[in-house]
Amino acid sequence: MNSNLSGSNINTVKAHNIQVVLLTLLNNECLSRVQLARRTGLSNTTITNLISELIELGLVVEECPTTQNSGKTRPVGRPRTALRLAPDARFVFGVHIGIGTFRVALTNLRDEIIDYQPVPFEIDASAKVVLNKIIETIEGLIGKHALPREKIIGVGVGASGLVDFQAGVNILAPRLSWRDVPMRDILQGKLNLPVVIDNNVRTMAIAETYFGEGKESSSLVFLYGRAGVGAGLTFDGKVYRGNAMGAGEIGHMIMTLYNGQLCHCGNRGCLETLVSEAAILSEAEKIIEKDPDGLMAQYMKKGDMRPIERVFAAGQAGDQAVCEMLNGIGEFLGLALVNVVNLFNPELILLGGIFSQGQEFFLEPAARTVRTFSFGGMGKKVEIKPTTFGWKAGVLGAAALALLNFFYQAETL
Repeated sequence: MNSNLSGSNINTVKAHNIQVVLLTLLNNECLSRVQLARRTGLSNTTITNLISELIELGLVVEECPTTQNSGKTRPVGRPRTALRLAPDARFVFGVHIGIGTFRVALTNLRDEIIDYQPVPFEIDASAKVVLNKIIETIEGLIGKHALPREKIIGVGVGASGLVDFQAGVNILAPRLSWRDVPMRDILQGKLNLPVVIDNNVRTMAIAETYFGEGKESSSLVFLYGRAGVGAGLTFDGKVYRGNAMGAGEIGHMIMTLYNGQLCHCGNRGCLETLVSEAAILSEAEKIIEKDPDGLMAQYMKKGDMRPIERVFAAGQAGDQAVCEMLNGIGEFLGLALVNVVNLFNPELILLGGIFSQGQEFFLEPAARTVRTFSFGGMGKKVEIKPTTFGWKAGVLGAAALALLNFFYQAETL
């Protein structure tokens, strides 16, 4: 047995206790010192010492109880001052790199967006060109808000494809034709700020786990679909990345063994070829060919919407062929989720990207398929919902990655 055991010293114990206090205050708007001690299991003396340090750093503030209980009778005896996290004491940047667009958000300690900027780029642009644009955008937001450098905790990046989290390298982003891009080193060198990078869908799972729908769940799967399809998994608040950092590549789950469509990865019959945005648009074109005067054909001519939005709009307007096609795709999505449920038995599954955007078409058939085909009735006990963050999931996820690594789970503040 290969054991990896290490002891603790007083510094690591203190860092752990600070993390516990900060996460407890993140999840509770206001707590007294006594309540904080009770919820964390730490002694009153330890809480007093830690809170004094956090107040001195400006990370925690005290509030007079009269501001919370206005109109109520004050209790007899010495009032307990309430403690709360000071959300605007520090800031992070979240960067979500998509296909043809990257998004940068400035957020506070509660992962609330203060400012946001989407920037388009050519799909065939080199990684160097895109990273330089990201640097310019971040520097521009720092200047716009006159942010002191010492109040910026760091930068989180959610990148598509295969990412080596520990090395900070985007190993493969097939749709951008990027290979072995040392994103962390490039961005850190130019920005002079700490940078952390992970797969973009994993970051979305992190955001939901700590700041969204998954705060009360012990196991969560976040499924995201757009140009590709990916999943992020968290168990007991920890991200599961896998042995080769490739956990969650659900888009390349083989759904059709023979005569499947060719996928970008080189295999045939991948889930991505059946439920991605390109797959939906391909099916929509077949509907138009059969009925060139139908609703789908009419909506596809509307220039004020993205093509996928036109498909959803045609379905919402009552195009029966479109509704049946989208429901069928929801069933394929559900079959993939049956395998996820059978393998991991998660408590919560959240759908993002086009699956959230078109939830009225995908959610019910996917959930029904999971309930029907999951082993031993496990599908009846998993909750399936759309993401709480909508289009913000990517940037909030990237910012959450930075908040976790440089603040809530950092060794030092």
